[in-house]
Amino acid sequence: MSDSIVEDIRARADILEIVGEYVQLRRSGKSYRGPCPLHGGDGPNFAVDPQRQIFKCFVCGEGGDVFGFLMKHLGFDFPEAVRHVGARVGIEIPDREERREDPHAPLRGVLAFAAEWFQGRLREPAGAGARDYLRGRGLSVEEALDFGLGYADDEWRALRSAAARHGIEERTLLDLGLLATSERAEEPYDRFRGRLMFTIHDLRDRPIGFGGRILDASSDAPKYINSPESPVFHKGEELYGLNRARHAMRREGRAAIAEGFTDVIALHRAGLGFAVAGLGTSFTADQARRIGRYTKRAYLLYDSDLAGLRATFRTGDILLAAGIHPMVVSLPSGEDPDSLIHRDGPAAIRQLLDDAVDLLERKLQILRREGYLDRVEGRRRAVDGLLSTLRAVSDPALRDIYVDRAVEGLGIRRDTLVDEIARLARSRLPRRRPADGTDRPRRGPSPASRTEHDLLLLLVRDPALARQAVRVGLAPDHMSDPRGRELFEILSAAADEGVDSPDWTSASAAAGELAKALRESDRELPDAARVFDAVVRRLLYRRHRERIEEIGRAIELAEPEQQRRLLGEKQELVRELRAAGESGAFMPAAEPRRPSEPTTAQG
Repeated sequence: MSDSIVEDIRARADILEIVGEYVQLRRSGKSYRGPCPLHGGDGPNFAVDPQRQIFKCFVCGEGGDVFGFLMKHLGFDFPEAVRHVGARVGIEIPDREERREDPHAPLRGVLAFAAEWFQGRLREPAGAGARDYLRGRGLSVEEALDFGLGYADDEWRALRSAAARHGIEERTLLDLGLLATSERAEEPYDRFRGRLMFTIHDLRDRPIGFGGRILDASSDAPKYINSPESPVFHKGEELYGLNRARHAMRREGRAAIAEGFTDVIALHRAGLGFAVAGLGTSFTADQARRIGRYTKRAYLLYDSDLAGLRATFRTGDILLAAGIHPMVVSLPSGEDPDSLIHRDGPAAIRQLLDDAVDLLERKLQILRREGYLDRVEGRRRAVDGLLSTLRAVSDPALRDIYVDRAVEGLGIRRDTLVDEIARLARSRLPRRRPADGTDRPRRGPSPASRTEHDLLLLLVRDPALARQAVRVGLAPDHMSDPRGRELFEILSAAADEGVDSPDWTSASAAAGELAKALRESDRELPDAARVFDAVVRRLLYRRHRERIEEIGRAIELAEPEQQRRLLGEKQELVRELRAAGESGAFMPAAEPRRPSEPTTAQG
């Protein structure tokens, strides 16, 4: 929009009239006074000057013009504020984006049809079970529809038939992931069946994808499945609920990041309208940047179990790199935001947000609780456990504060910790190209370990094995290479959805190259079942072996009493090697040392 249009709207607007809709103002000399709506004050410290067309709070210090008031009070961005005021004064602003032809308009029309169809089925007799489930969660049908919920019939081709009656082509439904195919099925079938449906919207409130929760508790199908990647839906960029939460984020100055659809809905209903959630994959830098457009503070409401803590700290580091300050909310064991609010009411979750602690402080709490700071070798591991967070901070002032706090908590010298951070930074610099400009071939398999390489090779050749791996407890976090984690997520998602051919197009460029190399590899793995069992067990129990190696190194320098204790710990770990236990939720995992025989490149 041009500057002349903005100035014309500003000149025609009456700030007293617009602000007066949100604040009770009384005349005081040349200005009008009232309580500040921005910081929730009670006294007449908020002033509006109709002659100068500005506002000012003399307590919180906020001030500006009519656009600034709407941005601070309602969470609008600048174009939204200008459009809002323009509509009030009768000036229409041409939307260039709306005039430009949308190449994905046909896909958006089909998604809108599917969203409306799912919502319609929720009202019909077929949706009775879904309505009962919602009532059990304290959610009325009207509220559910307002949040874009619906129901997918427990039939193989209900949506497909409805779409056909409206002239929608199967190819489009397949492209959007609403239909799936299988070698065991003669025809495409509905991907979502017998599920409570959650519509995922973009920032313009247009449907771009769906998530579905199974309603039959006895079913062995995955509890949740999401739409696959499509031309209009990219899981790693979108956040569930952001279309509703962004204004509240800007207005409240914070975001809440939960794990699931129902958590977001429960938080919004509890008055915490700044809540969002990821979409079934690991939190990404793109998602962090999206949140950073609206606020620089985020509260993490992940599960309190080991997997939840790992996700919390991984997400926290990503947020820090995006310039967002993460706070950790400690949920009671076995509870998520939805179940806690359902059981104890909105006040319970509000209190937990009030009690939230900084990400680094939460790590130090766990280190103290688990005894890492009570012994020398524990402190060495504690330093390693904090380095990822200290290195992730992009805000220089916050990094300096973090370093001081870590020095205090760990009891080490500041220059030692700074050197460790710098060493980690150097180790992550891009590899230099040789002087002749060519890349020398890597030695050994890729990704980082032969174990991970063998597992991925097996899964690519037989994607159904991914579901078996997940069933015994293997997760993306067990993979040390980011490309391996990404491929494991794609393979396990395909297995969960009963799709024989994973959607490799959703992979990043680096992961896609690795997938291609694995598919084209002619390496033989004799006795694949035995190899699969061995590599899965090795990944599951990797951290036990790492600790045993650490103890071996520490014993050499330990006092006799400490040696006896370390030997006892080592013996216990050996006994538990089959149990896959792990105490540190964020401690780094180094690749086990290998014999020194030469390696050769493998395809």
